[in-house]
Amino acid sequence: MNRRSLLLSSLAWGALPAWANAPTAASTAASCPGLLRHTFNRLQDEKPQALCQYSGKVLLVVNTASYCGFTGQFEGLEALNAKYAARGLVVLGFPSSDFKQEDADAKKTAEVCFNTYGVKFPMFTDTRVKGEGAHPLFAELARATGSQPGWNFNKYLVGRDGKPIAHFGSLTGPDSRKMLSAIESALAAR
Repeated sequence: MNRRSLLLSSLAWGALPAWANAPTAASTAASCPGLLRHTFNRLQDEKPQALCQYSGKVLLVVNTASYCGFTGQFEGLEALNAKYAARGLVVLGFPSSDFKQEDADAKKTAEVCFNTYGVKFPMFTDTRVKGEGAHPLFAELARATGSQPGWNFNKYLVGRDGKPIAHFGSLTGPDSRKMLSAIESALAAR
């Protein structure tokens, strides 16, 4: 039986096959906010990951570094991710060597993130986050918030609609009342 016959037969019985309800590439792209229409390689295996998979989530986008005085923030970021994941928060980590505190070897970066700090949130490969060479994601975050990363562990809060809400600098830790309040508000918004 071909797909058309199967579809017509299913309609007669009042049910559609799973493939008939699957989103098309065009519908997925249309529902994905422009800010998220980027693909990055995953840190642990360098497999491409489309950020559109996080559409409808509240995102905390963080530029990270393995050899920075703020590297301990990984633990707090992982705790945030675990605490709020069920409500729709996803922390996204972007190692960057822009401030000369990230290893050129992605395996060493992965070791620090996953083994030393127990990071489970998505991490991506080395990304330019500031200046003229900044990846378009970070260029747009800087434009929308008026703040480009001045150092490692800058945090950008992005709403479920894919629009940047706030920027928090390196000195703002993951347990900051101000940032937690902004995350709670973003999670409550529909």
